[in-house]
Amino acid sequence: MTHAPLPLARLAEIEDASLNASAAPQQLWMDGWLLRFSPGKAKRARCIHALAQGRTSVAAKLARAQACYAQAGLPLVLRITPFSEPANLDDELAAAGLQRLDPTVVLAADLAHLDHHAELPAGVELTPLGHAGFAHVVGRLRGSPMAQQQAHAERLAASPTPFHAFALMQDGVILACGQYAREDCYVGLYDVFTAPQARNRGLARTLCAALLRQARALGATTAYLQVDVGNDAALAVYRRLGFAEGYRYHYRAADPDRA
Repeated sequence: MTHAPLPLARLAEIEDASLNASAAPQQLWMDGWLLRFSPGKAKRARCIHALAQGRTSVAAKLARAQACYAQAGLPLVLRITPFSEPANLDDELAAAGLQRLDPTVVLAADLAHLDHHAELPAGVELTPLGHAGFAHVVGRLRGSPMAQQQAHAERLAASPTPFHAFALMQDGVILACGQYAREDCYVGLYDVFTAPQARNRGLARTLCAALLRQARALGATTAYLQVDVGNDAALAVYRRLGFAEGYRYHYRAADPDRA
């Protein structure tokens, strides 16, 4: 059952928690913009987050940021949320020729209302993984290159918000994996992935339920996660768990093919 969305103030706190959970070791602050440079797969860790109005124009900051990302060997990408500053930033970036890509929905829910009681199937075990082990497991399942796997492991190890990673295993074979990051009362689900040969068995829902049970026992009361707008299968899983849409975000990039 899906419940009513959370109020805007709670959603803003979720955005803060997700920023902390995706913090990159390589980042700098530039006049209201947080620039991140982790060379992994996650755009949140290698893009610009416009968090404050700043003193200089968007055009001036774009020029400075472009030089920073060129030096890092990464494309210039900005993340646009309902909390981005200034309020017309998306229009300014569109006028500057940056193209819109990767629309994403943030789902949220009160843990007290979630259906998180799914039991593990017979013969399936929930196995904890270390940061490096998890980054390589999910990287292999996704087909990510080794450089992205290593960047992912580095970011997890350095995260100010602790991550707890697990795999569902049967007879030594990994069926699905995922992790959660808890900050105070908020818990975010990240990198939930089911192996191709194990899909359509309800394992993603089972895994998420197990992770949420753990987080709730540690004091979490509100859960959140992020899904591509077009990922209907994942959205269906999370809505059956009880998540509701909180807000949406997207990215802007001068060269979407490189983003």
